[in-house]
Amino acid sequence: MSPASATAAEAARPAQAQALVERYLAYVRVQKRLAERTVALYTEDLLKLQQYAAQAGVALEQVNSHHVRRWVAQMHSRGRSARGIALILSGWRGFYSWLGREALVASNPVQGVRAPKAAKPLPKALGVEEAVQLAAFESESAAPDLDARDHCLTELLYGCGLRIGEVAGLDVQASAQARGWIDVQDAQVHVLGKGGKRRSVPVGQPVLRALQAWLAVRSAWSADLADASTALFITRQGRPLSARQMQARLKSRSLAAGLATPVHPHMLRHSFASHVLQSSGDLRAVQELLGHANISTTQVYTRLDFQHLAKVYDAAHPRAQGKK
Repeated sequence: MSPASATAAEAARPAQAQALVERYLAYVRVQKRLAERTVALYTEDLLKLQQYAAQAGVALEQVNSHHVRRWVAQMHSRGRSARGIALILSGWRGFYSWLGREALVASNPVQGVRAPKAAKPLPKALGVEEAVQLAAFESESAAPDLDARDHCLTELLYGCGLRIGEVAGLDVQASAQARGWIDVQDAQVHVLGKGGKRRSVPVGQPVLRALQAWLAVRSAWSADLADASTALFITRQGRPLSARQMQARLKSRSLAAGLATPVHPHMLRHSFASHVLQSSGDLRAVQELLGHANISTTQVYTRLDFQHLAKVYDAAHPRAQGKK
């Protein structure tokens, strides 16, 4: 190809690329009937693709996986989130799949290219003072029976670090059918965790005191009910308290206790793990208490513990603020 022909081909490339993109967008709008918002996002993603291809001096049909990986690295270095990159790649992947069906490319250059791994967010945990404030909260509601149940539920979640499903599976006493129960004499709660794995967790005195108060109320509720459930936590009608109901009661209780953020059950599990690790530094013990199969799952709390220490340092150390 002569220099003049090459220059002419290069000049025509943006128009050809735009024509391809417009054909594809018409396809997803008319034949796939995608929502206008989705089409708008695809338009933005393909505009980025055109810009990258133009900078590299290649036609859209000539893009290969090396180009795509380089562009992913550029987006990542400029601060684009892993999720954002993954969405862009998804848009590009669909475009090249269509080009393949149109016999315009031999292979999909985006296939097999993955976005960078997103950093796992730290679990949300309460501070020690907030957790104790919630656990010790005494409601002034007109329903002390409900308060006794919700108080026991809160103490159990924070005091033992149980999953909400494990709490929902507790029976009032041990039996062959029970998935879990509390042994008051040995001060242990026995639960059936993930993967059918059983474990036992120590029960502290605050939990036992709350349990005794709740069991007295529970007995009064079920005295006149011939078909009351054997579940530890029940409604006034004698039916098991569901995990969703437990979540709603805990949220309501946390707001009544004056906490700034509504609390969900798993937040108390995270708080339990973080606070035990802060006090003991024993990661293996926390792993056993939580019932994690792999220590790597538990190690996230070391990051949470370091974050706590960093906050203490920033607040307390005279040199933390860079003061002269």
